[in-house]
Amino acid sequence: MEKIVLPEIENFHQIDVYVEQGGYKAAKKAFEQSSDDIIDQVKKSGLRGRGGAAFSAGLKWSFMPKTTDKPKYLCVNGDESEPGSFKDRQIFEDNPHQLIEGTLITCYAIGAKVAYVYIRGEYHKWIKLMQKAINDAYEKGFVGEGMKETFGTNFYCDIYIHKGAGAYICGEESSLMNSLEGKRGYPRIKPPFPAQNGLWGNPTTINNIETITNIPKIIENGWEWFAAIGEPKHPGTILFGVSGHVNKPGIYELPSGTLLTDIIYNYAGGVPGNKKILCVIPGGSSMPPLRGDQIEGVKMDAESLKEVGSAIGTAGIMVMDEDTDLVKVLARITQFYHHESCGLCTPCREGTGWMEKVLNRILNDEGSYGDLDLLISIANNIEGNTICALGEAAAWPVRYMITRFRDYFEERVKKEVMITVKNKVHSMRQTAFPLDDITD
Repeated sequence: MEKIVLPEIENFHQIDVYVEQGGYKAAKKAFEQSSDDIIDQVKKSGLRGRGGAAFSAGLKWSFMPKTTDKPKYLCVNGDESEPGSFKDRQIFEDNPHQLIEGTLITCYAIGAKVAYVYIRGEYHKWIKLMQKAINDAYEKGFVGEGMKETFGTNFYCDIYIHKGAGAYICGEESSLMNSLEGKRGYPRIKPPFPAQNGLWGNPTTINNIETITNIPKIIENGWEWFAAIGEPKHPGTILFGVSGHVNKPGIYELPSGTLLTDIIYNYAGGVPGNKKILCVIPGGSSMPPLRGDQIEGVKMDAESLKEVGSAIGTAGIMVMDEDTDLVKVLARITQFYHHESCGLCTPCREGTGWMEKVLNRILNDEGSYGDLDLLISIANNIEGNTICALGEAAAWPVRYMITRFRDYFEERVKKEVMITVKNKVHSMRQTAFPLDDITD
């Protein structure tokens, strides 16, 4: 199978090697066509966003207004703050020029003259590597005004790196734009959407790093070629980041629809000590987890995972063996989302902290049966009631981990019953009594 995003070519990150392998020819081919033709090809290819939502890339591009005097912008999202996700940095390190070429083609298609590559602040090494690649591309005339002579076109665009400050919320597109503008990373209420009112009030498109890196190969080989790879409804290859209890953790580029068990056992080397799998989170920490005894036959693509009650997310596969303390795992995940909540929406600001407190109570062997239902209730009241999807990111792990591993969590709480006591203030109406204290 041909690897699209991370081809195994020595020194492919170097611009001379990239050009020798046919690099930047797809951009020249694209510039000889109309922008509508490029958008149509990306639509037909079936390329879907690799940042979590799996939305059609070509359809998103088509939202950009055709007739406007306002400047247009492209934001390439490399914030990658999702626990369990570490694929974008591999592109920065091993294939930066295909990302740059994809950025040029995307800018041409949507009519943008400026692109910002937003990279999380902790990625010091990869920021330097990416800046080196951009500098080399400018020097060779592949970016900036030199494009006119290099490609024989009137179109040109500039690419800038913007370093974030390590805030998870800035992976959300509108928070990313606020950060770029020098504001606090708060999400914006939609509508208006970025294509109408984005950076500095101008039309803006936001795509993930991996998504953009696919573009040159689609233009070079044709949309039919790309659409034939993997699952028809979610075609192409996907960078699967496998971590946790596996013998060979790492990034594996495989066709969409590859069996989850094949990824774990055939590519990642299986579980150390041949232990059983207790739990798998298939798409980064915010996605609904799957029971280990239910992963047989599960395919790794957006539609297939939706059918089993989860989501592809960032394709960060987190494997947990039979000895894993799921209460500890869930408490740690919840602590992360509590810490990273921007605090703008009350359900998320208050709910994430409340869930963390309750989970810590269970972790300290002080939890009750009622705490499990309380956690689900809090999660349900967060989900769908926040401006951005961080609410869902915090709620889903709690709700689905408890409902799908209810037996496991019930073993970790005190056995007691809840008795409704009338004529008491609201906070005391649900009173817990240990079973041993209840007599006839």
